[in-house]
Amino acid sequence: MNSRKKILMVDDESINLEFFDLMLSKLGFIVEKAADGVEALEKVRHFLPDLIILDNIMPKLSGWEVTKTLKADPLYHQIPIIMFSAMDDVKDKVEGFELGVDDYITKPYNFSVVLARIKAVLRNRELWGQIIARESRLKLAEELTAGMKNDMAVFLSGIDELDALIAAFSEDGSINGDALPTFLTRLKEKTALARKNIAGLNARMEQAMTEWDTLKKMEIGLQVLEDNMRRPPHSGLEGLKD
Repeated sequence: MNSRKKILMVDDESINLEFFDLMLSKLGFIVEKAADGVEALEKVRHFLPDLIILDNIMPKLSGWEVTKTLKADPLYHQIPIIMFSAMDDVKDKVEGFELGVDDYITKPYNFSVVLARIKAVLRNRELWGQIIARESRLKLAEELTAGMKNDMAVFLSGIDELDALIAAFSEDGSINGDALPTFLTRLKEKTALARKNIAGLNARMEQAMTEWDTLKKMEIGLQVLEDNMRRPPHSGLEGLKD
């Protein structure tokens, strides 16, 4: 993994919690535990995990109920969830996926398979985040381009008005003395408006560049994305040999 990912393990069986805490911590993950659905929701708010491994059959709140609550909350709906269940019913799994579960593992499980699924879900979510960041940059570029075209049109319109003003008060290169004060006043108004438009365009560009830099920092290179896609999901199992 590129950084230490945080995993929230939710199960009412303490032996499972301790096992996953030990194994995942040994592999470099930061692990937090919850024994039921209510505690899980509380831990999500404080721990902000990168992934939730969630048992379905639990006291207080089931895994499905926890999933419904999280997926309905805009602050947490992007957190991926792997659901554990003792049931191997296709209908139940379909319902879980429809709720927003990213993967579904039936007990009893093989830890190597679970680890592979964990890495695959985290990798897919990372890639999805990169897609969102790039789409945001494209949208920002489109908005900036449209804004600049609009501001430039206003600016050119102001220049046209200045030309018309000069033509109205000037004849064969001279300006009538009586009209000069009015001309100068209107000229100052037009130049002030032009400066305002230029300042607005400059501010818009600076804001856009700041947002652009922020989005850029969220991205990783295309080569890294490709490497992540090609990396075998079982990589990391060697840590279990220590």
